[in-house]
Amino acid sequence: MKNPEPIPTASTLLGWYDRHARNMPWRVAPALRKTGVKPDPYHVWLSEVMLQQTQVSTVVAYFLDFLQKWPTIKDLALAPDDDVMKAWAGLGYYSRARNLKKCAETVWHEFGGHFPQTANGLAALPGIGPYTAAAMASIAFDEPVAVVDGNVERVFSRLFLIEEPMPQGKETVRRLVSQMLSRDRPGDFAQATMDLGATLCSPRKPACPLCPLAQSCLAAQEGIAQEFPRKLAKSKKPARVGAAFVIMNSKAEVFLQRRDARGLLGGMTAVPTTNWSVRADGATGAASAPVKGNWLARGKISHSFTHFDLELEVWALEGIEAIPLPGWWAGDETLSGEALPTVMKKVIDCAIGTSFTRINPAKGRKS
Repeated sequence: MKNPEPIPTASTLLGWYDRHARNMPWRVAPALRKTGVKPDPYHVWLSEVMLQQTQVSTVVAYFLDFLQKWPTIKDLALAPDDDVMKAWAGLGYYSRARNLKKCAETVWHEFGGHFPQTANGLAALPGIGPYTAAAMASIAFDEPVAVVDGNVERVFSRLFLIEEPMPQGKETVRRLVSQMLSRDRPGDFAQATMDLGATLCSPRKPACPLCPLAQSCLAAQEGIAQEFPRKLAKSKKPARVGAAFVIMNSKAEVFLQRRDARGLLGGMTAVPTTNWSVRADGATGAASAPVKGNWLARGKISHSFTHFDLELEVWALEGIEAIPLPGWWAGDETLSGEALPTVMKKVIDCAIGTSFTRINPAKGRKS
């Protein structure tokens, strides 16, 4: 790591942010912040949880949908679990939805609907890790604490030529952010750094000539910005296989079940499948189906999870009226409203030979 000359300052970054801040429904614009308007902690929390591993463009529609359904932390805390899981379907990383509900209940029942106002206090809540706690404390409550996500890592590793690969270099980045951040506008500083990383200081083809910190950025000066942050070589993800079984009755309704609350896709809605996981393959073939019948092979679908890739055989059975399994039937008018993760939508698409998004076009949600 090297120290740039001149040393980058918070005021330079904040001046750029005042002119170029991205417009987001959960964010208070910098001009309004200066007049004393503060972000709603509920909005900041909801957006930060949704934005974990998910792009802004995808999150916006979900965020607005959640606010329409549950305008306050009380509304979300008292909402049925199934409704929350249904609204979350398609966002992925479903443990986030379960923890979101637990956190809302905790804040409402134990804190009277008010979030703790420090990073340490927030980190004690269900589902709130160090990053989310810091982001909330900084943005919602103006605590001068370092907020470090992937965008911030990229900006600071380039500014200071941090040779430590990520994530090992995260603490070095955190220390540098703590030194540079604005004590007067810590929330705006956090969002400014994230905006810079998401727009100009992008992973590929960074727009260095337009960057407000270019004169201080060591990587830009040496023309090697794309080489940072350094990263360890990724190990190849394991590939798993299994089978999924789509059962339809004479009304063309699909048989659905709720997955166990624990484990991958916990609490979500699904068609019956074999027991595949990150550690083991699931059984394949019609012989592994949950009921006997004239099963038809519909093909295969592929889906990538964080820690493994999955290929599922898709089998279909039609004209069945009674199933000796726990579950329920869902037709065209209700299927798109079920808490179906993306992998299950792919399975159903493959089985019925149509696009899931055409089952109910009014839903209008990208998944």
